[in-house]
Amino acid sequence: MRITAALTEGKGAPFTLAELDLEEPRAGEVRVRLVGSGVCHTDLIVRDQWYPVPLPAVLGHEGSGVVEAVGEGVASLAPGDHVVLSFNSCGSCRTCTSGRPAYCDQFFAHNFSGVRPGDGSSPLSRGDDQVSGMFFGQSSFATYALATERNVVKVDPSVPLELLGPLGCGIQTGAGGVLNSLSPEEGSTIAVFGAGAVGLSAVMAAVVAGCSRIIAVDIKPQRLELARELGATDIIDGADGDTVATIQELTGGLGVDYTIETTAVPALLRQAVDCLNQGGTCGLIGAAALGTEASLDMSTLLFGRSVTGIVEGDSVPQEFIPRLIDLYQQGRFPFDRLVRTYDFADIEKAVHDAETGEVLKPVLTFGAH
Repeated sequence: MRITAALTEGKGAPFTLAELDLEEPRAGEVRVRLVGSGVCHTDLIVRDQWYPVPLPAVLGHEGSGVVEAVGEGVASLAPGDHVVLSFNSCGSCRTCTSGRPAYCDQFFAHNFSGVRPGDGSSPLSRGDDQVSGMFFGQSSFATYALATERNVVKVDPSVPLELLGPLGCGIQTGAGGVLNSLSPEEGSTIAVFGAGAVGLSAVMAAVVAGCSRIIAVDIKPQRLELARELGATDIIDGADGDTVATIQELTGGLGVDYTIETTAVPALLRQAVDCLNQGGTCGLIGAAALGTEASLDMSTLLFGRSVTGIVEGDSVPQEFIPRLIDLYQQGRFPFDRLVRTYDFADIEKAVHDAETGEVLKPVLTFGAH
């Protein structure tokens, strides 16, 4: 079928709308009519080729929409279902079978290769030329997408569908980094470095977890104010003085039990480790360019401190996304406050606003559902 997609032609090139052909669903695949799709930092660094997805490509990996057709063997989804599209995984490797699909042995092949891992084909084409698709198992910067049963999550149809796409990656990552990866004890303390969409999702999750002190660090006053409104007990302007010393002062000289680093700035990772209490853990979420290095004081780590990398919030999407929606319905996880919607045709405006920090989480919309 013919679809309209935002195509990235080459490194750093703008997203331009183009008419492409989309195959019918194969066995295990699902065709989804998109209602919304979040714009994520990962889409932009792939556009800029920090990660080598073959171009031209259709990116987008925070899709939400309605199932229109299913391929042979799909049993858990049916036409008409409201769904969120998340990351893809093989389902059969050691980590997938142990409930950690975000660390799938074939994660790159299923999310960044631009093709189906089995036969190297893409469901997208322009004339006789194949176009990289299946980005994160979806390529949701388009009016329609093919995904797999494994990375599609059925959701409550009473919730505004156009808002839900970011739960598939960015918001899931920040919230899951706290609730799944770090699992802070009630009454524990946490500092979140970076108050973008991922960091603010971590702040809201820390409130859910019952952390007694939640410190948000950023250099944008409006983000820090929103962090306070969403539950941060303390805010720190990272451009104003010694952040580590300030955190230690706020915690009686001990440091915090947990930190989340979302910025991918090496100097901030160092701060996120240096401000930990003995036995504390830093969760690294920020995605830096391949080969980026950071320095740490080995004696700091020696006293029981640790750094753990976090992908997709250690989430099983079919379990965690409905949990976040339930928390949202209870008024305990107001992620909608991070979202601004844009018409699909205005994708470059959405990207610009994300890159300048004017908006936290742009969501492209594709019309009524």
